[in-house]
This record gives sequence, C-alpha cells and structure tokens, in this order.
Amino acid sequence: MGDRQSAPKGRKAVARRKRGAVRVQQNPVDLSLRETVHDRILSVLAELGRDRGARRHIVDLLKAIEKKVHLPVGRSLREELTGPMTDALFKHAGVLRKELRDGTIFDFVYRSKIARDLVLSPDEHPDHVFEPQTTRLFLHLVRNAKQVVIGGAYAGDHAIPAAKVIAGNGGIVHAFEPSDEQRALLVRNARLNRVVKAVRAVPLGLWQDETKLELVGSDAFARAIPVQARPGKQATTFTATSIAAYAAANAIAKIDVILMDIEGSELPALKGALPFLQKPSGDAPDIIFEIHRYYVDWSRGLHNTDIVRFLSGLGYAVYAVRDFQSNMPMDGCSIELIVPRNAYLEGPPHGFNMLAVKDPTKLQPPRFRILKQGSPKLLLHKDPRLHWPTEWRRAADRRGPGRQR
Repeated sequence: MGDRQSAPKGRKAVARRKRGAVRVQQNPVDLSLRETVHDRILSVLAELGRDRGARRHIVDLLKAIEKKVHLPVGRSLREELTGPMTDALFKHAGVLRKELRDGTIFDFVYRSKIARDLVLSPDEHPDHVFEPQTTRLFLHLVRNAKQVVIGGAYAGDHAIPAAKVIAGNGGIVHAFEPSDEQRALLVRNARLNRVVKAVRAVPLGLWQDETKLELVGSDAFARAIPVQARPGKQATTFTATSIAAYAAANAIAKIDVILMDIEGSELPALKGALPFLQKPSGDAPDIIFEIHRYYVDWSRGLHNTDIVRFLSGLGYAVYAVRDFQSNMPMDGCSIELIVPRNAYLEGPPHGFNMLAVKDPTKLQPPRFRILKQGSPKLLLHKDPRLHWPTEWRRAADRRGPGRQR
C-alpha cells in the first residue's frame, strides 16, 4: 500500500496517481458527449440529404476525402467515416439512378452496401454496379448463353447487363427475386434498358424442391429455411421452387449459366438443379455462387465444405473468385481465381464468390489468372500481399514502401 505522505508531490505526480480514477469518472461523460455530437451530425446530414444538390456536393467531398486520406493498415475510412455519413445523407433519398459506362441505366433504392458503394464509386460512370470481377466473369460466361438463371436478382445489378449481352441471341435471364420492392425495380430497369423480352422476373425463391420458406436472423445475415411452426411469432415467408421444377414447367432443356447470392441457400438450390448439373461438360451450366462463413463451416478448409464437395463430386472444378464486395475500378486486372485448398480464410466472418466449371480450359490467361495462394477477399485497407489484386501489388512494390493507393 505504501505511505501516502511519501508519495511524489506536484501537479504531474497527482495526475499520475489519480489517472485511473479520473479515467473512470470522465469517460462516461466524454462518451455521452461524443454520442450526442455523433447523432446530431448524422441527423443534420439526413436533413441536408433531402436536397439533391446538397447530396451531390457532399458526396463529391466524401469521394475527395477517400482519395486523399488513408488510415493505417487494418482500418477502413469507408466503414468508419464516409460510409456512415453517406448512409445518413441518403436516408430519405427515395429511388436513385446511376448510368454505367456503357449507357446502362440502373435505378435503385438506398437499402444496402451495394447502394452505398455505388453512390461512392470513384468513377462517375462505372462499368459495373457491384463486385467488378464477378460482373466481368459472369458477362464472360453468358456471351453465347440462351438460358441464364439468377437466384437473388436484387434490382438487376447482374441481370440487366447479362440481358443486354444475350438479348441478341434470343436468350432469357430468369431472375428469381421474392422481394416485391426489388423485383419491381428489376422490371423497371429492364424497361429502361429495353431488355424486357430478355428478362423474366420470377417472384419466387430457390430451394431443393417446391416449398414455403421463412427468413431467420436479422438484416444482411437473414437466411431462408423451410417454414417452422412458432406459436405467437410472425415470420417473413415466401414461396420457393427448384430450378428443375421451374425448367420443366417452362420447357427449358438446357441451362447455360447459374448465378446465386441467396444468403446460405445456395446448396439446397443447387441440389434442386441436379438434373442439369449431372450433364457432361459442354451441356452442364457454369455456376457462380456466394459462400459465407455465417452459413458455411469452412474450419476444415474450403475444399471440405459440403457445397464444394457436392460440386466436385459432379465433375466440377471449383475456384474462389478474388473480388471487392464494392464498386471498384479494376481496369487492366485479370480475373484471379484460387483453388479452394489454398484459399486464405482468416479474419472475421466474411463471404465471397466462387466459380464452378466443368471445362477449366476456358479459364485462359490473360483474362484469367490462377493463384497458388491468397485471399478471395480484396480489401484496400488490409495486407497487400494477401488482399490486393496482383497488378496493384506489383505496382506498389515498384513504388516502394508507404501507402500506395
């Protein structure tokens, strides 16, 4: 314990002696004040955001900040500052519009990270809506397609560009989207881009068979499961079908490409397409699907997950796709793929897209690059050796140490 009278004297000594107590007493006050100021700033941004001109000026400023200011490795300016400010700014924005580089018009509502990152795109007219490499990969696969299935079509971020590609072939994108709001935007975007005949908006979910599904969980991590009886509790439900049943009802004999982002329902939905997946190379569909740690246990390696083992057992070669889950210019970058056994998966729960093909010879350089190792998750604020595209990492190495991008 010691003798209080023998303790050091003076202002600094007193501060050192009382530092713990001062911290305990002052922190709640400081935090409360900080929370009040934070909430007030976001509230003011929400009010300013009612004016389109104000939104435009503030977004330009936020983009300039992102271009010039960088936090230390491991911290994201988008997640800590510019993203929350943009969320507040567009709280009352209603339907928004973005014109892509090729003239595609995309109407959307500000409900997701897709909307946030499209608004904050470094390009005024980007060449994609979300996930640049997945978009490029998908459009490459559908070049000669006639029948394309999308599970979780959203407002058409992939469906509309694909429809523009295959419309001249007489092809159809079968876009499954159970959300009434998003499906209405999908139809609206098809009309705006004059591809109504090439898009079939289907108000159903996808599953292994025809059933009723409900959403469990919250927000972005809600997943679909068969409806369960829960007395006194209301659930968000929707009807689902299988790809095989839908194809039989619509006289579809061959499916060329399947794209799925359906929050953990990918494996049941793929099982519902088994008659098509069992076909030989050249007749079986190419598949792009999302996988996420919240829904899939990859603790024994990505190659040992149920969905990868299922597809591998049907003769598919499966790869993790390296991509930004954002809107990010990637001109000049090859589409990078990683064999599941070698994918770097450390970090908090996260998701990324995967590719399954029965003919790996179509994945030729320079369009494609197969990596021996690396993370499928491209992130600007993480270790460049694991989380940057090869072209950016090489350019950074040539420039030397420091924050390069």
